Amino acid sequence: MTWLNLVGIPFLIRFCLVVLFPFSALDKIFDWKGAMKQATSSVLPGGPVLLVIAIVVEFVCPIMVVVGWHDRLAAFLIAGFCVVTAVLYHKFWRYGDFWAKGDSQGRSHFWDFLKNFGLVGGLMLLVFSSALSPVQDVVAHPLSSSPYGMTQP
Repeated sequence: MTWLNLVGIPFLIRFCLVVLFPFSALDKIFDWKGAMKQATSSVLPGGPVLLVIAIVVEFVCPIMVVVGWHDRLAAFLIAGFCVVTAVLYHKFWRYGDFWAKGDSQGRSHFWDFLKNFGLVGGLMLLVFSSALSPVQDVVAHPLSSSPYGMTQP
């Protein structure tokens, strides 16, 4: 095994998967008023507590994922965070301008909703997947597929 297979590629994959979360946490800190407005816009009570929990999850869990310390739990927590965020804060179906030409709040929320679920998929792969294929195998057989739905003992 090479350094690339053991450290480089896994680090890069994990980093890319979670890089946006710490920046999102910083955005919540620097725009506390705007973040609080969004946090209190859902049916969940306790806006300030929810906001602090979101900031902690967005700072701590990505570090856990990248360094591989309780990474499955951290990925699961971030995935749950993404589902809750999508369903409670990106209700694209509530906007009447979804089909309007030009800028649309409905379409903007639709894309954010789908992006959250795209992240959920990637994070759940981290939760449930096994080892990565070696770089040499991927390069040698670029059109091959991973074993879909197969589990290893």
